[in-house]
Amino acid sequence: MRKLLMVSAALAVTASAGWSEAIMPASVSFDDGAVASSISGQPGDPEAGRLVMNKGAGNCIACHEVSVLSEWPFHGEVGPALDGVGDRWSEAELRGIVSNAKMMFPETMMPSFYKTDGYIRPGNAFTGKAAEGELEPLLTAQQIEDVVAFLLTLKE
Repeated sequence: MRKLLMVSAALAVTASAGWSEAIMPASVSFDDGAVASSISGQPGDPEAGRLVMNKGAGNCIACHEVSVLSEWPFHGEVGPALDGVGDRWSEAELRGIVSNAKMMFPETMMPSFYKTDGYIRPGNAFTGKAAEGELEPLLTAQQIEDVVAFLLTLKE
């Protein structure tokens, strides 16, 4: 049993070689709105990204229509439809848009999903005072990568 655990640990280390740690939100480097490499240090999972798109963490369909997500009703019309987005934008551009769309489209209403500062401070519950400390990003670095992986599957 001990030998099996040691082999499993060695395989896990080997499998993760070449992948780095997550980039903190304030350290993400944008190039014309695009983010060239994974911010989580791991590849995205399209199926996990599909779930983030729902009315949960990402809530993307509140503003965007996505035909392949028709099992979830009430898609929004504020943002553009995302059908075919995998053909219109590169992986780096999608990563930049999902992380902080304002870097590419300064006037967008889309929230910055991977940002922790520079906000007009939200309130601290119902106290009338500003929230204390650094805010958490709306999505984790891995959730950003997962959403990008899902969006890349949306081809014409």
